[in-house]
Amino acid sequence: MAIKHEQLRDDWTVADPDVTYTFLSGQNNVDADRVGILGHCWGGRVAWVAACHNAKLKGCAIFYGGRIKLPFSDGSPAPIALADQITCPVLGIFGNEDQNPSPEDVDDYESILNSAEIPNTFHRYDGAGHEFLDHTNRDRYREAQSEDAWTKSITFFNTQLK
Repeated sequence: MAIKHEQLRDDWTVADPDVTYTFLSGQNNVDADRVGILGHCWGGRVAWVAACHNAKLKGCAIFYGGRIKLPFSDGSPAPIALADQITCPVLGIFGNEDQNPSPEDVDDYESILNSAEIPNTFHRYDGAGHEFLDHTNRDRYREAQSEDAWTKSITFFNTQLK
C-alpha cells in the first residue's frame, strides 16, 4: 500500500529520531554528547526535521533530502521554515542533476541556513542525480562522487562528534 502525501505528518516523523536518540543515549557504550544524524532521500528530510527538534544532536548530514520546503498534513510549517531551530552544523550532499531536491531547492536550503547563522557545508556533484550513492543501482550510482561524498561525511562527523 502506497503512503499518500496527506498521510505524512512531521509530528509523527520526529518521534522516531527522538526515540532513537533516547535509546542510544541510554546505552553504556554511547556518549550522549556525541550523537549525530544522517539521512538519504526521505531520510534526509527526516534528519533535517530531527535537527530542528533535538538540540542535543551534534551534527546533521543530509544526502539529497527532498521535500524540505513542503509542509505536510499535520499543519506544521515546512521544515525549511524551522531552520533557525537547528543547533548543530549541517552537511549537505547533493547531485546537480537531481530534481528532488533541485539545485534551486538546495540553494534555498543553504541560504536559509546561512541566514539563520547555522554552520553548514554543502557539496554538489556534477554528473550525479538522486541516489548517486546507491551502489546497488547501476543507473544512478556514481562511484567517484559517492566515494568523495563518503569521505567528506566521515570527516564531518569525525570533527563534529570528537
